[in-house]
Amino acid sequence: MIQDHITIQNRYKDFIKKIIETETVYALKDEKGYATSYSNEIEDEDGEPAQIVCFWSDAARAKSCVDQEWNHYEVFPISLREFIENWCLGMNNDGLIVGTNFDSHLFGYEAEPLEVIIDSIEELRTTGKSLELRKFENMEDLESQFREILKD
Repeated sequence: MIQDHITIQNRYKDFIKKIIETETVYALKDEKGYATSYSNEIEDEDGEPAQIVCFWSDAARAKSCVDQEWNHYEVFPISLREFIENWCLGMNNDGLIVGTNFDSHLFGYEAEPLEVIIDSIEELRTTGKSLELRKFENMEDLESQFREILKD
């Protein structure tokens, strides 16, 4: 079943809103690591499909993907601060893509990690929330550094 682009994009917007609201992101994890897939849209520097690490905005949605090749995975919560500062930064450095709110057919929005950080900052600002960071002075410091990277 092919998902239309608008549905997947709206699912991404919902992902951002929900992770800001709950300050929690969910992944699927087993003894070997986290649930990954390969991009249908984004290629790595070798022209191969980029690797995606999958995340969900709620545990039930993540659990709905514990199926087939992921049937031995368990839902694993990650704090929003850790997701932004450790996961997204690390994934950006490793050339990995963030997959958001994938469904049981493995369709979901694929985003560059820095895009997810910027969209999260904008949603935090819209809702009047802030996030206490450990690796940056504040949200403005985080945002200014990533906007510079995105310009390059």
